[in-house]
Amino acid sequence: MSTSNFLSARRLGRNGPIVPRLGLGLMGSSGVYGRPAEDKERLKFLDQAYERGERFWDTADKYGDSEDLLGQWFAANPEKREQIVLATKFGIKTTAGIPGFSVDSTPEYCRQAIEKSLERLGLPFVDVYYVHRLDKITPIEKTMEAMVELKTAGKIKHIGLSECSAESLRRACAVHPVTCVQVEYSLFCRDIESPQTQLLEVARELGVAIVAYSPLGNGLLGGAIRSREDVTKPNDSRWALPWLSEANIHQNLVVLDKISQFARSMSLTPAQLALAWLLAQGDDIFPIPGTSNIHRLEENLRSLSVSLSNSDEKTLREASEGIVGGRFQARTGYDFANTPRLDS
Repeated sequence: MSTSNFLSARRLGRNGPIVPRLGLGLMGSSGVYGRPAEDKERLKFLDQAYERGERFWDTADKYGDSEDLLGQWFAANPEKREQIVLATKFGIKTTAGIPGFSVDSTPEYCRQAIEKSLERLGLPFVDVYYVHRLDKITPIEKTMEAMVELKTAGKIKHIGLSECSAESLRRACAVHPVTCVQVEYSLFCRDIESPQTQLLEVARELGVAIVAYSPLGNGLLGGAIRSREDVTKPNDSRWALPWLSEANIHQNLVVLDKISQFARSMSLTPAQLALAWLLAQGDDIFPIPGTSNIHRLEENLRSLSVSLSNSDEKTLREASEGIVGGRFQARTGYDFANTPRLDS
């Protein structure tokens, strides 16, 4: 493990594994933001990520061929498996050639999904298994009971939820401890802090870590997106983001330019500053920026050595207040999802 990532390692939640503060999101490497590279190139990237200390890897059964690709890598590197904390997810169902998705967090689908994921990965277990989305039909207690069965059977080590409400998290923890919640969190998206969601507050009360997805605002905080044309390449799904709509992108670029100027004053890139801001929110926050570019990965890792003062943190919060458009997940209807009471 690289020195910076080793020194920054923390326990994931109250009873979870020790992981680097900066994980690796693998959604984008499997065609979500454009056509994926050849397998040889993607496997080489995983080699390089491992060498640089990235040992907290995040994928899902929904992420194209990601689990299959990881299966190839683990088959070629069996001795490295114990060094990787691997997370995957179930619950979002898609059909090839048909737009849209459905959500299924039933116990039956949970049991089916883990078997398929383990088969693709070629592994007997995963370290963290998330309910990717709650279907708002199945009581969370029923889903948790199935997850506990998988843990007892040795197929998963730790239980995670994603985009759940504070109430759902509390009810889930009453069944069995939840190690972490994966939710969108960045300078541009701070909904988990709000009095309305109370998710960050409740997670901290219960000793549940926050795994922050899209910590760079779907790439907007990475500095490469300056127009809608930058996200209209084949298969790039980001064109649908409210932040990048024709009505909002110009105002949001003004905000981004303020952050970029502040980053330059500290000899940082906007991505490094944005990640450093998230890391400064607490040792229980674990960003998982996604990239398939080794230079971007190295850039991200350098954020681990950045220290921000209280004044810096406040300045960045104020600078990002002007973001307009809202988060995409709110449009799906499954953000901060509640489920029916078990006795209803």
